[in-house]
Amino acid sequence: MPNTLDAKTLAAYFDHTYLKPYGMDEDLIRLCKEADQIGAAMVAINSQWTSFCKKQLANSPVHVGAAISFPLGQSDLDTKCFETAKAIENGADEIDYVIHIGKAKMHDWDYLEEEMRRIVKICRENHVLCKVIFENCYLESEEIKQLACIAAKVGPDFIKTSTGFGPSGAVLEDVRLMKENCGPNVQVKAAGGIRDLDTCLAMIDAGATRIGTSSSLKILEELKVRNQK
Repeated sequence: MPNTLDAKTLAAYFDHTYLKPYGMDEDLIRLCKEADQIGAAMVAINSQWTSFCKKQLANSPVHVGAAISFPLGQSDLDTKCFETAKAIENGADEIDYVIHIGKAKMHDWDYLEEEMRRIVKICRENHVLCKVIFENCYLESEEIKQLACIAAKVGPDFIKTSTGFGPSGAVLEDVRLMKENCGPNVQVKAAGGIRDLDTCLAMIDAGATRIGTSSSLKILEELKVRNQK
């Protein structure tokens, strides 16, 4: 990470996020306008808002990203696949799905590999990016490593630390562990609790190439102030 980073470069890391359960039209309109103004990579939204946000961003390069089986990951696989396909039909450019966390705690790696393969396949067939949310706060280091190794085999576009709805979010050590084990063709998204510039830059230094945050504007303002010093 360079010592002096401009706002445009940093904003391109951001999945500008609004996933609150009480979101209304005005909240999602504001989210899309902000994402377009700063040049974010994506808006991260609950899947019901996919077509709405796609219309808001019709003339923008900002992607629409739908969260699938969010935030618990406890939907059965057929349901996850249906929700993924429906979100893509409604205009999603990217999919962020939550793994079946209970299966990870039971070390049912075959199930999780099949889950990943099926959802990645749907995304690949539709030329849509796929991100796999581990929810690391519930996992041991060896479980995170095993999931990253499965991702190295299957090949989603990203593996992701957190939903932001668990008891903790992105942790630097987890980002490094994921990066070390996911192989050269899978990227890492850090999300959850990233609310200031120093934390954001630390995640990027650790290997994250996407940052999920609802604090994009605050972080960019911090960068502006720092670069003026």
